[in-house]
Parts: sequence; structure tokens; C-alpha cells
Amino acid sequence: MNDKDMVNDILAMTKAGMTEYTRAIGEASDQNLRQTLQQMRDGDEQFQYSLYQVAEQKGYYQSAQSANPQDMQQIKSQLSQGMNNNQ
Repeated sequence: MNDKDMVNDILAMTKAGMTEYTRAIGEASDQNLRQTLQQMRDGDEQFQYSLYQVAEQKGYYQSAQSANPQDMQQIKSQLSQGMNNNQ
């Protein structure tokens, strides 16, 4: 396995792990457990972002094109409406 494959594999595994932490946080009723899981997820997010930056610099990872500000505002508005409708 070459460096690019290893980095992309680690990025994918880390993102999957963050998803599982989020799921566990949502199901945990003990505040200390929730806090511990949140700290672990936050650490993984920092690690993932650092590795992503290295991967991008080396050309191992191509990020998606940035959305334009108008599209971003439209999505924010739609999400806000959806959240307000659920309350």
C-alpha cells in the first residue's frame, strides 16, 4: 500500500469513527461519559483536519470546490426553516 492509499484510508476510518462517537454521545445518559466521548471526538476531528491538510499539500486528496456565498446562505436559510418547523 502506498502513502496516498494509507493516508486516504486513515482519513476515511477517522471520519467513520467520528460518526460513531456522535451516535454514542446522542445515546449516552451519563454526563461524564458524554463529556469523555465529546473530547475523544474533538481530538479525532483535530487529528483528521491535520492529516487532511498534509494530504492536500501532497496532492493525495482533492477537496470539493467551494460553494459560492449565495448558495451557502440559501442552505443556511433552508436548514433554519427546517429546525424552526420541528420545534
